Amino acid sequence: MSDLTGVLIDGRYQLLRQLATGGMASIYEALDTRLDRRVAVKIMHSHLAQDEQFVERFIREAKAAALLAHPNIVSVQDQGWNQSGVPAVFLVMEMVEGHTLRDYLNEQGALTIQDGIKFLLPVLSALAAAHAMGIVHRDIKPENILISLEGRIKVADFGLAKGSLLGTTMTVESSVLLGSVSYLSPEQVQRGIADSRSDVYSTAITAFEIFTGQKPFEGEAPIQIAYMHVNNRVPRISTLRPEIPATLDDLIYRASSSDPDDRPRDASEFHKQLAKIAHEIDPAKHQLSLELDIPIAPLRPKQVEKRARSSVKERARAATSIPEVAKDSTAQIRRKKKLSKRVRRNRYIAVGIAILVGALSWYLLIGPGSEVSIPSVVGANEAEATSSLLPLGLTSIVAERRFSEDLASGKIIQSIPEGGGRVAAGGVVKLIVSKGPERFVIPVLTHLTPGTAVDILKKTPLTVGTVTQVFDSNIPSGFVISSIPRVGSKVMRSAVVSLIVSKGVETIPTASYIGKSGEQALNELTGAGFKVTSTNAFSESVLIGGVISQDPAGGGAIPKGAAISLVVSKGSEYVFIPNLYSVPEASAVRALQEMDLAVSVKIIGKKSVKSVTNIAPKVGTKVKRGSPVTITVG
Repeated sequence: MSDLTGVLIDGRYQLLRQLATGGMASIYEALDTRLDRRVAVKIMHSHLAQDEQFVERFIREAKAAALLAHPNIVSVQDQGWNQSGVPAVFLVMEMVEGHTLRDYLNEQGALTIQDGIKFLLPVLSALAAAHAMGIVHRDIKPENILISLEGRIKVADFGLAKGSLLGTTMTVESSVLLGSVSYLSPEQVQRGIADSRSDVYSTAITAFEIFTGQKPFEGEAPIQIAYMHVNNRVPRISTLRPEIPATLDDLIYRASSSDPDDRPRDASEFHKQLAKIAHEIDPAKHQLSLELDIPIAPLRPKQVEKRARSSVKERARAATSIPEVAKDSTAQIRRKKKLSKRVRRNRYIAVGIAILVGALSWYLLIGPGSEVSIPSVVGANEAEATSSLLPLGLTSIVAERRFSEDLASGKIIQSIPEGGGRVAAGGVVKLIVSKGPERFVIPVLTHLTPGTAVDILKKTPLTVGTVTQVFDSNIPSGFVISSIPRVGSKVMRSAVVSLIVSKGVETIPTASYIGKSGEQALNELTGAGFKVTSTNAFSESVLIGGVISQDPAGGGAIPKGAAISLVVSKGSEYVFIPNLYSVPEASAVRALQEMDLAVSVKIIGKKSVKSVTNIAPKVGTKVKRGSPVTITVG
């Protein structure tokens, strides 16, 4: 699309300069002549303005953004058709002077934890407002996050927005082509389905780039990156940046999950969790004012010590009297003799018990019956267990080695007898030692047929999962591209292994663009995934800008990503000398130069304002572009 700088749109917006251009539209800085303020005007490319579906989508973008009134969203102020002059469908937005997040990342690389959170919280706040109205952005990326000169962060370009208030959305194909593939969620790539959790995924990928300075997946072609988002798990940020707080690492990892159900349900939930983490990282920035602070808990009432009060009345003892001495009777003497026999018998019993206790103690503590209490060695390694048992006169042997999901290799799972049990002095304690978690390596399955791959998996303790077919330009049809989990991964027993099988190279039907607009052909073929090159040539049969030839020719199916070359007309190689008699000199020169003619001027007379009096070759002569033409002025 040609540069429209200087054009007055709708009799109101004076286009001052072109700021950016994309596959769908160009953006200009403009002056609102009615309100005398700077605005940004987005103008759809002229060839797309003829497509009703694209026009409807463009208008839907205006309605989507106009519904959102939020300090962190670029506001939409007007939309319409230019009725006079250059035909154009346009959208007017507030002018945000500053930079994009992409500029910051290009300049600084990875941001600090605090700065990264400062960027993310306003973005999530803006998306939360959109999600609350049922609107999904679908294209969150650093290029659509603006930072004004005043430091205000704004989300721009709800061009891929969808929602119940906006009507239908784009097709699967256009969604993938128009969205930024590095930030698209797996469900957008596979099924063209997007909800609030898709925006959460894109924001999480943006957060990954903010904190690490790089994207989680890189590839030579967009289809490779999209494939990785579908089949690979986004790594943890801590693998690249170990100092990141664990709570922040877990949140971004969960938000970038391939399964939408594992992510925060919308931007509002994501925002709350991130704000909580920000408060934990730097509580000083969230202190409440004194009158709003939490009141101090009241002191507990003191306990009154209880004092026991008692009064003991001492009684005077009666004076002792000297008993009278009396002689024992015969009955009393007999009773004393019986008492003496009982005492002697009890003494013999006591001595016997003492001897028995002593002998038993010797047997248990010193003699053959002595036992040692076993200390607990679970969780220790073999060396530590041996050092604990040796001082007690015990030895240890490894009775068994078994897999354990809880204890690392070399750690003690169990002792026989167990800790707290007893064993004879000098006895042996048997140890059961961990071999670590039981894991099986996914075998190499690439380039095999699905049947062969399944046979290999059945010979292992693994479970065969689903078989999914996708297009692939490198692996022939009917052969395995990869597995999920990947080849070489270590997995648990009975883990499910799914296969990705090639459907071969994807072919796309192409139309013939001969005689049609070269710009239209370039945009549509590039959008369909072809590598298009364009050259220019003169043509006497095709108007300027039209396609002269196309290779390969249209009308058949061509592999996606194939190279297509176009030859676009520069117009006729010949022009006719126009009638410029009496035309002012400057206007005549400009008209001939626009026809690619080499102009020379011959001046006669002394008039201050000179006009054409003669032209050679004569008017109506057919000449090649670049031919010399002489005009006489006077």
